Amino acid sequence: MTWFRARLGVGGSERGSAIVEFVFIALVVGLPLVYIVAGFSAVQRGVFAANAAAREAGRAIATAPDVSTGQARAEAAVGIAVADQSVEATDVVLAYAPAGAGCEAAGSYAPSLVPGEEFSVCVTVTVRIPLLPEFIDANTATGQFLVERDRYVDG
Repeated sequence: MTWFRARLGVGGSERGSAIVEFVFIALVVGLPLVYIVAGFSAVQRGVFAANAAAREAGRAIATAPDVSTGQARAEAAVGIAVADQSVEATDVVLAYAPAGAGCEAAGSYAPSLVPGEEFSVCVTVTVRIPLLPEFIDANTATGQFLVERDRYVDG
């Protein structure tokens, strides 16, 4: 059989080429796939952080006795919620919007925390995709939570 292979020219020249092909395919297919998974993970982490931060900030400010205490509690809750998702706190914006308005109107409203008040808490997180330059930060995730202040609050 070795004589037949040598006669056909199939022999020693093909040794080790499967390993080279495997490494080449692994680099061409594997590395982009890992990068895509890392990018989607970063975006999903930002979405989770924005939603959790908005919910926790809304709960913190809704139970506060006054506006300054509520704002401090909300900022602390946002910091904890985004840190839980490993998002940098410098990339987070906390704002409020009137009830019924989207987060596009956030920042134009200041809650007064009167009994029965309704407003939205909006948290925007800038998502950084790995290995992209910092000036590319157009990817943002926004979480919104509707706060309904209790009508029967001791005050």
